[in-house]
Amino acid sequence: PALQKLHPRYLCVVARPEELTRSFVAALHRMTRRFDRDPYTDCLWGIITGYTARNALDLAKESRPLRIRRVLAATEIDLSACREGRWYSELTPGLWVEKKADGRIVRHEDGPRDTTAVLVQALNQWAPGLFVTSGHATEHNWQIGYTYRNGFFRHANGRLYGLDTEGKKHWIHSMNPKVYMPVGNCLIGHVDGPDCMTTAWLNVQSGGARQMFGYTVPTWYGYAGWGVLDYFLEQPGRFSFVEAFFANHHALIHRLAVYFPELLSLDPTPGRVVREKIPLTEAARAAGLRTQDAAGLLYDRDTVAFYGDPAWEARMMPGECFWEQRVERKGNRWTLKVRPRRGDRSFAPRNTNGSQRGGRPILAFLPCRIGPAKILEGQELNPVVTDDFLLVPLPQTRPVRPEYRVVFEAEPVTPRP
Repeated sequence: PALQKLHPRYLCVVARPEELTRSFVAALHRMTRRFDRDPYTDCLWGIITGYTARNALDLAKESRPLRIRRVLAATEIDLSACREGRWYSELTPGLWVEKKADGRIVRHEDGPRDTTAVLVQALNQWAPGLFVTSGHATEHNWQIGYTYRNGFFRHANGRLYGLDTEGKKHWIHSMNPKVYMPVGNCLIGHVDGPDCMTTAWLNVQSGGARQMFGYTVPTWYGYAGWGVLDYFLEQPGRFSFVEAFFANHHALIHRLAVYFPELLSLDPTPGRVVREKIPLTEAARAAGLRTQDAAGLLYDRDTVAFYGDPAWEARMMPGECFWEQRVERKGNRWTLKVRPRRGDRSFAPRNTNGSQRGGRPILAFLPCRIGPAKILEGQELNPVVTDDFLLVPLPQTRPVRPEYRVVFEAEPVTPRP
């Protein structure tokens, strides 16, 4: 009730590792959807924790915004969206691709089969602002290769190290501020005690991540993880890291609401796949969705944790977005303008590596909370207007229009002090 009354834009939860069960994370998801009557999360929340109280305090003290120029990944990503970047294949030994500072993208096929040392060296010396991983993982390790033998990242006493295939340890002391995206990793966001992968990544003297997210359960569907790339990396500069995480979460809730509305009220035990018979709506059939999609969306909804101060801002350096979007306000009249930049390819995914990529709706966070909205223009786009964001499904008709507009009336709500 206190949070409903306050209705904060940000909610920061400070917790000891012993408190951070997957049930705690699920309860936090569910509580923050119930400030009002719509099914969406009502604030941007994050959890501060650490191997020690001092580690947690280091996260809380971070205040300088981060603008990300360099991106490092151990899975394929769209390098055109960043200023400089490197990705190393988890599928093909020796394959890695780099985007140089002059903009050239170069493909290499003669890289090391064991990339443990080069990844550690890049974290320690090249100082990326974003690190992206996928593949097999647990609370206590990450397996670098997915289809071939490679090394591991592990932890000890709150610090990360790489363990290569010859048994040599490579200690990680990557202290520059960064955000970490284990987009497809199982369990890496589950804090099962003070010494785990999450607390080691959040140690500013080792992993250096000031914010990260991670699955608290084994991952198989992937919508809640991989989709953050669609908003954060592939729309460079448009969203902060925490906004991208919750934009993707809003997209997941919207997908449930449109195609499987009967599932919105279910709160299954975290990690349990709902196997009861799920009726397919006509809308779901028309979209080519199956009962597995319903189960996967529900499975993902409350099982990914966000760590770090949610009010700290990490953002990609501005780059090319495939469409322009802008929210304008005149009094109580609001207008979203969307202008495609790539013709009929404007809403196509930039990269399809991973699971459940592409198709994320257009989303714009509003600068303040608003009251009930009356849509005046753009109803055919099926927009969703909530108290703090506007969502529009990607236009499906071709050819793509030069501009899309949604106009609505709503009074601003003065935030409580």
